[in-house]
Amino acid sequence: MPPKELNPTEKKIFEAIEKNDIPLLRTLLTEAKDVNIFDENLMTPLQHAAYKGNKEVVQLLLDQGADPNICEHEHSYTALHFGGLSGNVDVCNLLLLAGAKSTSVNTVGRTAAQMAGFVGNHSCVIVINNFIPKKDVEYYSIIQGQQTKPYLPPFLCEGFHKFISTVNIHPVRLALNIQGIPGLLDHMDEIKNVLEMMCKKQMKGRESNEVMAMKFHYLGFMVDSLSKIRKNRKEDDDKKFDVIELFSKKILKPGKDNYLDFMDGFIREAVREFPFTDCTLFRQIVTSLAGKDPPPALNVLTAAINGHRGFVDNISVCHTCGEEKPSKKCSKCKAIQYCDRNCQRLDWFVHKKACARLSQGINEIETKPDATDISNEIQNLLINN
Repeated sequence: MPPKELNPTEKKIFEAIEKNDIPLLRTLLTEAKDVNIFDENLMTPLQHAAYKGNKEVVQLLLDQGADPNICEHEHSYTALHFGGLSGNVDVCNLLLLAGAKSTSVNTVGRTAAQMAGFVGNHSCVIVINNFIPKKDVEYYSIIQGQQTKPYLPPFLCEGFHKFISTVNIHPVRLALNIQGIPGLLDHMDEIKNVLEMMCKKQMKGRESNEVMAMKFHYLGFMVDSLSKIRKNRKEDDDKKFDVIELFSKKILKPGKDNYLDFMDGFIREAVREFPFTDCTLFRQIVTSLAGKDPPPALNVLTAAINGHRGFVDNISVCHTCGEEKPSKKCSKCKAIQYCDRNCQRLDWFVHKKACARLSQGINEIETKPDATDISNEIQNLLINN
């Protein structure tokens, strides 16, 4: 069905968007009766603005009542599809905050994230795949039905939302994030329970989202692992117990032949326990991990959640937690990079064995049993990059 003929003001709206004439557009929008109109190609002003990647225009249209999910496009490209194709992360985020559905597919069955990945806009893929509305978290902080208390303590909403929105899913980075958000370590059972419910909701809802279901399950597995270490610990009066340090050193401990042996085992176990084994994403991950020479399990899971990168980036990462573009490095060997002293401290029990070799013949640093001496040694070794 062809669109109705546009009046002069509506025609000028499309022209202003094409020319990026924001002052004129702002004036026209105050005169327009409805911003959800269609041009001859059945595209709305918001779809045009999203495709052009113009953040300010997109915001103007949304403020005026533009609906991000209206779509009459011939090939069913939504505003979010166009935002992903534009490569503008801010535009994608604005659309998602306005309620754009990330699960909508075009006529060839591709979501906005998949189309963004197809053209190499990996940053947009990450934003779309990891977006969780705050209201989805707040729901669990409100007493429902016969409950006597909410599933999630209200004061944890902000921190919990920050935790599940993380992009870096390296086990050590997740553990450090939990440690750095007040309250999470003391409420791990509640957090695990909420993550399990969120996982099931993503798979049982009207519009299933296998990616978010897998992410919530993995985060729940992570939290449960920390909780078990805490519950099963044997207190030592002469040594302060640190669940994050114990977990991190277990993950970072090198295997016999492969540095990632222990981390691989942890992530593979998390995947094996995913409760929805008949879903497409689970089968794809298992197939990737079952090959003759499979890539590291962390790489496979990261690609499944954050999307495949169209090319290999020469981006440095922290040797401990995998965070991109770390700001510091070991001053002794100048070969290994870290986020901060804490990351180097956690990795030192591994790195100290190779540091001398990497520094090309300088004598290997002697291991010191005293915690204070080790801390001072780390501080002396770590410098700004």
